[in-house]
Amino acid sequence: MGAARRPRPVEHGAVVLTVRGATVEFGERRVLDGVDLDIRAGEVLALVGPNGAGKSTLINVITADVDIVRGSVELDGLASYAWTNTELAMRRAVLLQHVDIAFPFTVEEVVDMGRAPWRGTSDSDRDELIARGAMRRTDIERFADRHYPSLSGGERARAALARVLAQTSSVMLLDEPTAAMDIKHQELVLSLTRDYAATGCAVVIIVHNLDLAAAYADRIALLSDGRIVADGAPTEVLTSERIGEVYDHPVQILEDPITGAPIVVPERRARLTADATRGRNAP
Repeated sequence: MGAARRPRPVEHGAVVLTVRGATVEFGERRVLDGVDLDIRAGEVLALVGPNGAGKSTLINVITADVDIVRGSVELDGLASYAWTNTELAMRRAVLLQHVDIAFPFTVEEVVDMGRAPWRGTSDSDRDELIARGAMRRTDIERFADRHYPSLSGGERARAALARVLAQTSSVMLLDEPTAAMDIKHQELVLSLTRDYAATGCAVVIIVHNLDLAAAYADRIALLSDGRIVADGAPTEVLTSERIGEVYDHPVQILEDPITGAPIVVPERRARLTADATRGRNAP
């Protein structure tokens, strides 16, 4: 068997991964319905939408972990089956929503796993440097000798992210990486995605916090009932009418006074007014 075909450099903005007409059905339920998506180098793409919209399924379609009824997915111009597992790992790194590691690996060992695709290549000379840098950037360097199962949920999420960063793939797919994190580390992770994309890589991130998506993503794809109903810049996608309709709850869109990014504020006035009225009338 020959040496693995290494990724070639691409220009910023070039399409590195395409999804065309992807349709997924679980029994009689259609989970994705003809989804088209382009993923570009140097860009952070946020996938947003309510629970059950099809976001995680779309990630699983890209990674070939879910079969499609119709449609196609191409990475660097070829279908997934045209690449070996090592070649796929050189091109895309995946962070699933739940990362369960039962064996007592240390954090350092978990992060080192991200370097596996590059074993035996000239890049392996930098394994330790890259792994240490990934731990430092995710704020887990001090946990290097801790066993992964002993970490808190947020610490595990950062360790898993460090493994993905250490993989240095040209496409990074993240499924709700900030779900278990506090505000500081949510901002840290989204800032890391910006830095990663700035190197010419592509980042796809599922995030429930629309404000985070608006602040850090170059582009937002809004999913509803298995379809992409809007795809564009945050200011284009995040309108009060569209978000209110998709999430079935009225919202207001404000502007961040510093960055100008949209801020999504759910309407709560009626409930708060009722609570205040009850409070004044209480004996």
